[in-house]
Amino acid sequence: MDRHTPEQRSKNMAAVKSTGSKEEVALGKAMWRKGLRYRKNDKTVFGKPDFTFKKYKVAVFVDSEFFHGKDWETRKKPATNAEFWEKKITRNIERDKEVNENLLTNGWKVLRFWSNDVKKNLDECVKKVLEVTNSIK
Repeated sequence: MDRHTPEQRSKNMAAVKSTGSKEEVALGKAMWRKGLRYRKNDKTVFGKPDFTFKKYKVAVFVDSEFFHGKDWETRKKPATNAEFWEKKITRNIERDKEVNENLLTNGWKVLRFWSNDVKKNLDECVKKVLEVTNSIK
């Protein structure tokens, strides 16, 4: 059963942002400090990546563990509105695969980071982006 009232749960879910999460902002600032210049949420690139480096054809995504289904097969599923969440998360996982396939087919390099990885290993994430962009230069 949910710990929150339906009104509180609705308020919490409405506060979840689709862009500009703390982890995205932290990664963006760290990459900028390293001299990496990017575009945010570029609608002209399939899948609207969080960060794009069009010159190098590199797309970077920062994915939430819950909404993008990290360990979805083994993790505890939401008890409230379970059918909705199962369908939503499963579709998000499928969409992520479709976006990856499309970008890779079109010559893009795709980097996906879990938000907790960005939180705990920000320098490693930036290092990975630098490695990929430098290998293309």
